[in-house]
Amino acid sequence: MKFLSISIFILISLIFVRYFSTRPVYENGDNIRITSRVYSEPIIYDRQQYLKLQGLKMYLPKYPEVIYGDRVQVTGKVENGKLVNPKLEKLETEDKNILFNLRLKLISFYKASLPEPYSSLVAGITIGSKNMPENFWERLKKTGTAHVVVASGTNVTMTASFLIAVLTYFFKRRLAIWITLVGILGYVVISGFDAPIIRAGIMGSILLLGQEKGRLVNSWRLLIYSAGIMLLIKPIWITDLGFILSFVATMSLMLFQKRIDSKLKFVPNILREGLSTSLAAQIGVAPIIYATFGQFNILSPIINALILWTVPYIMIFGAIGGIVGLVVPLVGRLILFILFPLLLWFTKVLEIFSF
Repeated sequence: MKFLSISIFILISLIFVRYFSTRPVYENGDNIRITSRVYSEPIIYDRQQYLKLQGLKMYLPKYPEVIYGDRVQVTGKVENGKLVNPKLEKLETEDKNILFNLRLKLISFYKASLPEPYSSLVAGITIGSKNMPENFWERLKKTGTAHVVVASGTNVTMTASFLIAVLTYFFKRRLAIWITLVGILGYVVISGFDAPIIRAGIMGSILLLGQEKGRLVNSWRLLIYSAGIMLLIKPIWITDLGFILSFVATMSLMLFQKRIDSKLKFVPNILREGLSTSLAAQIGVAPIIYATFGQFNILSPIINALILWTVPYIMIFGAIGGIVGLVVPLVGRLILFILFPLLLWFTKVLEIFSF
């Protein structure tokens, strides 16, 4: 216990030193130029695209379209944490590595195979694409379900579970674990380096390494060390809303999900897990969302319960259909068409509750 306390104190101290020694300091009115690679896919609206670089939010014209993995140079004036009147000076869309290219090909295949918003829904749930119609994105935000359509920790967990379950049939467990670790890293790269994805990737990797060494890993230590590792690598994440919400939601789930689930035995099984998960997460994140945006949909737990059960099926068939479709397009499309009833249900629920 003493060692744990000392190690946490040292970790927090290092994070503070890293944060204050590396954080960019902007004053309102500063005219700046930012040169950076885009590690999180921009959100594409009808007439503009939103991205965040070097801790600053900005809205650029929709064209030329910036893609995850591009290198950009943007100029503008700083005002309250935003870059006002930003201008895209340079856009370098260089040859990307195999995982970047796989992501782009999958998104293109989904767009060519399914109408909107179904294609965006599949691409978002499967690989975290945020390129979707503006009205659909607004509907997701109003209903408190935007977290479902962008890749999150749940996606990493499902990916790891699927890989370990399949690989242990063909390889010894130790080798299967190491291959799964590579798979997790690959999925993080394909889905984008957003805080929830990286958090889940680190936690899943540490957990698997513990299994490989035959050791049990305490969930709370795992969460604390994951946060510490992320903040040592990128201290500015401590002010990132996605980072904060991801860890608060995870803590809320660890504290309340089982207790809430035990009180909801009267709810049908297909809805109970989604409802208990959503209610548990909302206990932590609702105050933060309300304080940040001044709004919160009180029906969000019910809406999430109605759609969360569809997510594993959409992700699994979306991934299989997309990968198969890159080789045999007709077969891939047939697999994606299986999802139509689920996609229709998902969008209709949003339509009903987005008032």
